[in-house]
Amino acid sequence: MNEHTLSLRLERVAANVPVGARLADIGSDHGYLPVALMRRGLIAAAVAGEVATTPFHAAQRTVRDNDLQPHISVRLADGLAAIQPGDGITAISVCGMGGETIRDILDNGKAHLRGKERLILQPNGGEQPLRQWLMDNGYSILHEELLRENRFYYEIIVAERAAPVRYTPEQLYFGPLQMQARSPLFLAKWQRLLGLKRKTLAGLEQAPPAKVQAITEQINWISALLA
Repeated sequence: MNEHTLSLRLERVAANVPVGARLADIGSDHGYLPVALMRRGLIAAAVAGEVATTPFHAAQRTVRDNDLQPHISVRLADGLAAIQPGDGITAISVCGMGGETIRDILDNGKAHLRGKERLILQPNGGEQPLRQWLMDNGYSILHEELLRENRFYYEIIVAERAAPVRYTPEQLYFGPLQMQARSPLFLAKWQRLLGLKRKTLAGLEQAPPAKVQAITEQINWISALLA
């Protein structure tokens, strides 16, 4: 993967960035996403934020190699602190981290959110607490996608501030739009997870009752979904 050829996962994230957006890519790694979008003429400007020095320097190099310094600012910062008031950011992407980590980045960086940005989030697991945060903070889920790459399932969640929305516990767990669409890939993912949850439950003799109860509830939800 590089700025010319994105992974399938990042291509699907890119497809959800509005044309002409001013993008903040948080945890940008090598900066491939903003550089690819800028090279294709699909965004107006970008910020590539990184908290660690090695990927920060890698992103700087990618931007420099493509002569995009006037259009993409690479910043060493923690989460949304990479965004400055004058950036006029209209879209924020956070990809390739656990859902709880993405939730914490959004929560800790609330001061940097104007509420007008589209959020394009690609969690590696932990989607439920991330959807909970979106709901609790007035974000409506506009689009959800599930894809499989290198044997792993990945979810993309696109959200914007809207009228208050309430999701059921099951919708927070599976994804409200995914539950509706019930794609073959979605059903295959949960079929596989049902087997794993049953195995987990079978090995939980000594676990606290609350944990057993939580996994039993999840198994019941998945069984009902697949019925």
